Amino acid sequence: MAPSWLGILSLRRATAALSVHAQILPSITINTSTLSLLSPLSAPFMQQSRGLANHRHKKIIKMAKGYRGRTNCFRMAVQRVEKALQYAYRDRKVKKREFRSIWIQRIGAAVQQYGMNYSRFIPGLKRANITLNRKVLADMAVTEPYSFKAVVETVRSQ
Repeated sequence: MAPSWLGILSLRRATAALSVHAQILPSITINTSTLSLLSPLSAPFMQQSRGLANHRHKKIIKMAKGYRGRTNCFRMAVQRVEKALQYAYRDRKVKKREFRSIWIQRIGAAVQQYGMNYSRFIPGLKRANITLNRKVLADMAVTEPYSFKAVVETVRSQ
């Protein structure tokens, strides 16, 4: 395998440096076979490490994967990821609102089948001392209609 230019140049520099030291200290002998081991291509531990910024950049680029635009450009990727994280923070709260509204719609539709409306059903639950939340009531209305009918009848009798 032919050595690269970088390896040849570093080998020449090391030889030159040792020859200068050999003139000053005649007891030093130059062994070129050991100098070839000093090539940066053969010794990976001598390569420069990129540090923490590179890992942070890789993390951001990975998070921006799949977005439109120049995601391999770090500055654009940072902007896209920051905006995505803002949307994620906002939508974690919106998700709770949307689920609550879905539960209310399902309960309203289920109660309407039994001749009642939602606005009378919820206070009736409190009077009947039934402590089922909207999520459980909506699930009950969909999966267990007979149990839900019993709850509606209990509320109506109050």
